[in-house]
Formats: sequence, structure tokens, C-alpha cells
Amino acid sequence: MKIDKDFKYIMEELFDGLLNDHLGFVVWSTVAFVILLILLGKFAWKPIMAAINDRERSIEDALLKAEAAKEEMARLTNENQSLLKQARAERDLILKEARHMKDQIINEAKEAAQAEGARMIEKASIEINNQKAIAIADVKNQVANLSIDIAEKLLRKQFENQREQDQLVADLLKEVKVN
Repeated sequence: MKIDKDFKYIMEELFDGLLNDHLGFVVWSTVAFVILLILLGKFAWKPIMAAINDRERSIEDALLKAEAAKEEMARLTNENQSLLKQARAERDLILKEARHMKDQIINEAKEAAQAEGARMIEKASIEINNQKAIAIADVKNQVANLSIDIAEKLLRKQFENQREQDQLVADLLKEVKVN
């Protein structure tokens, strides 16, 4: 195991050299490192910490804003749902009222049509009865005129002489005075 021996040798030489030969170098390196830490602490540490704190605050603000936006979105979603339900309820109410008005208008139109039909039937019935009465009166007048014409012709034939006519008139006058 030559590799192990070589490694061991190298390490011993390195540490021996650092501790014995380069002790001044180690001391100056340590002093430089401490000065570097002090300078970094004084000039760089505060701005770095301030930047980290600013970043932390901005992240917290962003998280708070995101949470507020999430809550606002939830509120708006709930409000939107509420408005949607309200709009649907109003739509249903309007449709119900429209159906009711439609049914009412149809019923009123039916009633008006039935009333108009009944009025027209009544008017036609009255007109028919009037025409019937006129026709019956006309027939009666025609029958009466025909009867008078027939009676006149019969009487002329029966009373062709004056003496028979005078006798009939006298008999009729006696009957009228008696009654």
C-alpha cells in the first residue's frame, strides 16, 4: 500500500511545515481574516442583513397581499354567486309573472270572444225573429188581401142586384143594434 504511505507522508510534511516553518504565515493569515471579518461586519454585513431583511419583509408583504387577494377573490366569488342566485330568482319571478300575464290575457281574450260570440248570436237571433215576424206579417197581409179579394169577388157575384145588397145591409144593421 504505497498510496497510503505516500498520502501519510504528504500530510505529515504539510502539517509539519505549516506548524513549524510557516507559523508567521498562519498568524498573519489569521489576523487578515479577522480584519476581513471586522470590515465585512462593519461595511458589508449591515447592507447584506438590511437587504435580507428587506427581502424578507417584501416576501411577507407579498404573502400578506396574496392572502388578502385570495380572501378578496373568495369574497368576490361568494358575492358573484349571491348575485347569480339573485339574478336567477329575479328571472324566475319575471318568467312566472309573464306566464301569469299570458294566461290572464288568454283567459280575458277567451271571455271577450265568448261574450262577443254570445252577443252576435243574440243579435242574429233577434234579427231572425224580426225577419220572421216581418215575414209572418207580410204573409198575413197577403192572405188578408187575397181573402178580401176573394170575398169581394164572391160578394159581387152573389149580390149582383141592388135589392139583395140592401137586404143584407139591413140584416147586418139589425144584428149590430141587437148586440
